[in-house]
Amino acid sequence: VQLEESGGGTVKAGGSLRLSCAASGFPFTSYCMAWFRQTPGKERESIITLRKAGIGFYADSVEGRFTISRDNAKNTLFLQIDSLTPEDTGMYYCARGRYGVCPSAIADVGDWGRGTQVTVSS
Repeated sequence: VQLEESGGGTVKAGGSLRLSCAASGFPFTSYCMAWFRQTPGKERESIITLRKAGIGFYADSVEGRFTISRDNAKNTLFLQIDSLTPEDTGMYYCARGRYGVCPSAIADVGDWGRGTQVTVSS
């Protein structure tokens, strides 16, 4: 199993980023996928998950600003982040849930990507 994130970077507050996660080594359409993030001084947390039928979970802090999607033909998961604030600064991780589980907590995750850094300047 491989999960490789890309698309992070440094942006000004109010800007946008689109993160990607290229998945390989497993049947992508059979698993619930998620994005986690770890902000400075805090534990890694689930921010948004995507079931086959649609969004399964999203954190209050990202509602209306973050959009998760997947391209099953390309085995790729996306995270569109709009209206970025300095509080969104952190490492963003792609995660595959354990089989049959949509990961809303670290214990639900079967595999992790290495992460991509997002830095938002004020």
